[in-house]
Amino acid sequence: MRLAQTHSDWVLGFADEVWWSRLAQPDLHAWACDTPLRLREMILAKEDTEPKAVACYGILRADIQEVLVRFVDGRPVSHVTTAFLLWVCEQLAAAGKTVLLLVWDNASWHISKEVRTWIGAHNRQAKREGRVRILVCRLPVKSPWLNRIEPKWVHAKRAVVEPDRTLSKVELIERICAYFNCTYVEHLKQVIAKKVA
Repeated sequence: MRLAQTHSDWVLGFADEVWWSRLAQPDLHAWACDTPLRLREMILAKEDTEPKAVACYGILRADIQEVLVRFVDGRPVSHVTTAFLLWVCEQLAAAGKTVLLLVWDNASWHISKEVRTWIGAHNRQAKREGRVRILVCRLPVKSPWLNRIEPKWVHAKRAVVEPDRTLSKVELIERICAYFNCTYVEHLKQVIAKKVA
């Protein structure tokens, strides 16, 4: 982290994935004058065909204390992770950065052979072409408190909650983007391989 601070063209980034539930209510504390605030347990209406939760990737840029968010159709897997990393590198290159010091946990899609191979190939190409390289710093197992993006998720979930009704997928995404003051970018797609008969 100190090394990143000594290079103005390096970015320290804390990355993680999170699920945004349309039904689960976060723990909240509130002052109440007359009647206490009550969060109801949400139930999905039978005619509601939208997913119960939305997944997204995020990275906290330590240099400007902003979170970049990218939503996923499906769930976080290796090929979606590499697509997210490529997008982050493009954002950082536009800001004049050359190295991403990436801090994240040991999720299976972070340490998979596909992701490790992709990062190696990406770094070789980035070195040749002068693009953003990725230096990975893995957190110890079972230590989410060391990832600075975790509290951002907690506060965001409390900020976007709706106590009286279930939010639609679009409403939820709009509230998340507004909270993080970021522009919505098209969802990353999870490609599901079809079985050959």
